[in-house]
Amino acid sequence: MEYMVVHKEPELSWEIVEENWRRLALVENATWVKTYYNQKEGVRFCVWLAPSMEELKKTFSDIDVSMYEVEETKPDLWGEAKWREHLEAEATADTLGD
Repeated sequence: MEYMVVHKEPELSWEIVEENWRRLALVENATWVKTYYNQKEGVRFCVWLAPSMEELKKTFSDIDVSMYEVEETKPDLWGEAKWREHLEAEATADTLGD
């Protein structure tokens, strides 16, 4: 499952943020994919892969964050032809192994 973890800590020094990133890069129960951040506002949006929300919560038990299960879309999927291709591929994938 894919999750978005949101950190909003404008009072936290950037050095502490970077220390946390070094620690989080070593986590074994989940995979940190990427982070979007606004250093000036002290906000970070991190994409994680984890088997469950409960498993991911273990990673952040000592950090105040918000977590959301998320899905992804891309603009190129929304053109009519690309959308049809996407639906056909998805339908085929759903029937694999039947």
